[in-house]
Amino acid sequence: MSWSPRKRIYLDYASATPVHPKAARAQNAATNAYANPGAIHTEGVAAKRVLTHARESLARHMGCKARELIFTSGLTEANNVALIGLARGIEQTKRSLENTHWIVSSIEHSSVLECFVEIERMGGTVSHVEPDAKGIIRTERVRELLRPTTVAVSLCWGNNEIGTIQPLASIGHVLRAYQKEQDTSILLHSDAGQAPLYRSPQVHSLGVDMLSLGSGKLYGPRGIGCLYLSNRASLRPIVFGGGQERGLRSGTEDVALAAGFAAAFHEITAERGSESRRLKLLRDTFAREICRRIPNVLVNGDLRHTLPHMLNISVPGNRTGEYIVLALDHAGLALSTKSACREGEANSHVVAALGSESWRASNTLRFSLGRDTTERELKRAFSILEKVLSG
Repeated sequence: MSWSPRKRIYLDYASATPVHPKAARAQNAATNAYANPGAIHTEGVAAKRVLTHARESLARHMGCKARELIFTSGLTEANNVALIGLARGIEQTKRSLENTHWIVSSIEHSSVLECFVEIERMGGTVSHVEPDAKGIIRTERVRELLRPTTVAVSLCWGNNEIGTIQPLASIGHVLRAYQKEQDTSILLHSDAGQAPLYRSPQVHSLGVDMLSLGSGKLYGPRGIGCLYLSNRASLRPIVFGGGQERGLRSGTEDVALAAGFAAAFHEITAERGSESRRLKLLRDTFAREICRRIPNVLVNGDLRHTLPHMLNISVPGNRTGEYIVLALDHAGLALSTKSACREGEANSHVVAALGSESWRASNTLRFSLGRDTTERELKRAFSILEKVLSG
């Protein structure tokens, strides 16, 4: 099946989004503020002004104070600063992570799960909370795992493979009740990923103490992200140097990337409601067509409780998801089997955790829609999918 670049269809927005035109313009304009924002001369002050404006803009949309936001190089680093930074802070105070207990869901992104591998190496005890068959982390399952020594819980807001939206506010309520009962302190961290595209990231309503964001999944430039930190979070740095970003993330800030990130966030906030409705309608129609016309396809997760742009399916047969994705790519359709960071692994650890048939975890396809996705594109995408699967 032949294709040309102009005819290609991109349905992998969960892996990476194109830069919003207004974000690109803001980033380009901010390149004029090329000076080091830490310098005290006129050019440095001008660069600092742009950086401050970007931080304040993001804070307004998140319902927090500007000083509570730390710029990082992206979502992975934001997760590391939060989790490893917290572990180091506790280690410094208690001299050890022994007798500390941590909870993380088993369906997190690798940038979170690998942090907990390191926390275990440092001496902490880690419990993995399993989802139900729809991919939802139930509050009662978190409650059952809590101990007087629990110091933190980390849950992705919207799962990066199946899109399931986790009940962060309800889980935060459970944690606060337990803290009051046990006279202890437990921090709630969330990898927010692409959830802010379609859900309002008001940190106090969510009940989180730490929230990680990455610009590259939110129609902003790659290479920048941020971390929200409440005043309950006491962290130690994992990157050392000049003490920028409250001493938690040393290194000269990239002013232009920050400006682009803030501009993109402003635009996705304005478009959130209309895009959520539009993409949900497109996604649900696309899912119904797939389930109606392709035999024995199974949807992973529950579309009633997922981000509106994501559809994860398992296709029965002897061909793995990666084989099918490569065939679809050759036919001009771009999508993933799972998180791009996990491509190359045999199975989806997320789908495997749902407790379903074993073949489902190796035969997954993840469709993720975006701002440029149209009904016409999805009709073409279905036609391509049907031909590849019947071939």
